[in-house]
Amino acid sequence: MKWFKRFLLLVIIGVMVTVAIDRYVAYVGSRYIYDDLHTLPHKRAALLLGTTKYVARGRKNYFYLYRIRAAAALWKAHKIDAIVVSGDNGTRYYDETTAMYRDLIRAGVPARYITRDYAGFRTLDSVVRAQAIFGLKDYIIVSQRFHLERALFIAHAKGQQAIGFLAKDIPGTAAAYRMKIRELLARTKAFLDLYVLGTEPKFYGKKERVRYRR
Repeated sequence: MKWFKRFLLLVIIGVMVTVAIDRYVAYVGSRYIYDDLHTLPHKRAALLLGTTKYVARGRKNYFYLYRIRAAAALWKAHKIDAIVVSGDNGTRYYDETTAMYRDLIRAGVPARYITRDYAGFRTLDSVVRAQAIFGLKDYIIVSQRFHLERALFIAHAKGQQAIGFLAKDIPGTAAAYRMKIRELLARTKAFLDLYVLGTEPKFYGKKERVRYRR
């Protein structure tokens, strides 16, 4: 029974640490989030964080759809002058970045003001590369709250001055609940990456120029 008690204690401690990190990330990230387009300050660029366009059996991913709409709204309201789209392009058959690029164009954003980051394999990669490769430091991150809080937590831990703009969420759905559970683990991993493991992006590469609207 001793081994079981020790195991149970470790589980309880693990849960407590995970919840504590989750609350801390939410506290840090939420301070920089805007949900009102009118009160959002102007920044030179936005970083649009990627996700898959479709889910099981070819159904629309509304997290994706609402992120595209939010980024396009920033552009049309003249809150930004450029967009960097950052997503996973891990195989020739999976390319979040190009899908976002094309849909932003369809939404009315000129192609010349959209810069593609094909190496945004993780949120940490996207945020670190935003400054290291694309020269963004004082900018807007676009995603849903569960994701945005973590992205802003990473950005400010790296000394960036990013703020966030909320894309519409899909509360009360099975997808939303799955993402919340996944996010608990993702936030713990982000904390460890930053403060324990010192994790770096998978790729850096040469610096790239972002073209801004005049």
